[in-house]
Amino acid sequence: MKLKIKTLYSQYPQQYWLMILGIIISTAGGGMVWPFLLIYAGGKLHLPLSAVASLISINAGVGLFASFLAGTLADRIGRKAVMVVSLAMIGIAYFFLVGAETYLQFALMMALVGLSNPLYQVGADAMLADMIPAENRTDAYAISRIALNAAFGIGPAIGGFLASTSYSLAFYGASAGFIIYAIIWLLFAHETLGKTLSEENTSALAGQAEAEKEAQQSNGYLHVFKDKAYMAFVALIALGLIAPSMLWILMPVYTKVNFNVPEVLYGWIPTTNAAMCVFLQYAVTNQTRKFKTLPVTAMGMLMYAFGTGSVALMTGFSGFWLSMVMLTFGELIVIPTASKYVADIAPADLRGRYMSLYWFGWGFSRTLAPLLGGYLNDNISPQAIWIGGLLLGLTSTVGLVLLNKLTNARAALHTQPETFTNH
Repeated sequence: MKLKIKTLYSQYPQQYWLMILGIIISTAGGGMVWPFLLIYAGGKLHLPLSAVASLISINAGVGLFASFLAGTLADRIGRKAVMVVSLAMIGIAYFFLVGAETYLQFALMMALVGLSNPLYQVGADAMLADMIPAENRTDAYAISRIALNAAFGIGPAIGGFLASTSYSLAFYGASAGFIIYAIIWLLFAHETLGKTLSEENTSALAGQAEAEKEAQQSNGYLHVFKDKAYMAFVALIALGLIAPSMLWILMPVYTKVNFNVPEVLYGWIPTTNAAMCVFLQYAVTNQTRKFKTLPVTAMGMLMYAFGTGSVALMTGFSGFWLSMVMLTFGELIVIPTASKYVADIAPADLRGRYMSLYWFGWGFSRTLAPLLGGYLNDNISPQAIWIGGLLLGLTSTVGLVLLNKLTNARAALHTQPETFTNH
């Protein structure tokens, strides 16, 4: 066992493991408050669900614009700088949420978190791709997911206990987690952007390859927008992710208001998600890596849809727990697979921009999910939230299947079958 752990450790650079440590520290802190944030805000503001949920839309909406900024900054000034700044800003925002009393105060802090999250996520994903060779990225993303979910499994369980007595302690814990990670990264991490580009430049064909890279850089996002297959992928991912976003954002409030599930009990639902990701992620990834990424992503999106739709049938804690279990299998499939897809098809010097558009899709989902869910809840019925999520997830699944067929058909026209590789 020790030999296996030592071998695994030696496969990746030390900075990768430093990133894993930071993920554990910050995620455990953030997990203390995020599942209960709308319950906390609703208790202070006394507004309808659609109004309270709009705070998440503000958070995600700001993140949409920040995604474009994040990609440019990560490709120009480096991954490390954007990660440190974003972590510090998130820590500050959680600290000041303790004293928020009005909708405007909540909105400002949520906007600050929304601005910061894409900076970190794009920077971290680009740095991981810089450090890890393509053949090892699936495992690297899977390990980072395991670490993240191990920490998130601790956070909600502790946060649910703290929230039942004092939300302030939970927010201070979240703030401390992000500030500590920012300090660790500032002091011990090194930049990877310049190293990656210099290595790839020396291995590329001189002259022509360098000119092509310079042209891509000068075009910026225009080059990414012209990649029609990739843009379709981002759009379909964004559409499908509305379903799990609804569950993560709205189910805590839905279960408490309609079924009187307390925070201390509900905290075990996201903890179950985290535990599954810790213990099952690597095994699931070992199976999904054997197949092409687009069909695998479609299968994961189907599980997302069924997990979300099943909430409409549940009436108690055990049922809501089962819905989370179903949804988690979708997460285990989609997230490492989709991240690898983006990392593999993106040119190194535009990787930040490709990643930023990918996370733009996530931000779009999180922006629309609470608005759509709140509208369905207030104007149709609470159960309508989950039926709507199911339909969106199924639409995304069908779209990804069709995109895979179209991609294969187009590739067959331009390449020999034996040399074609589909990401």
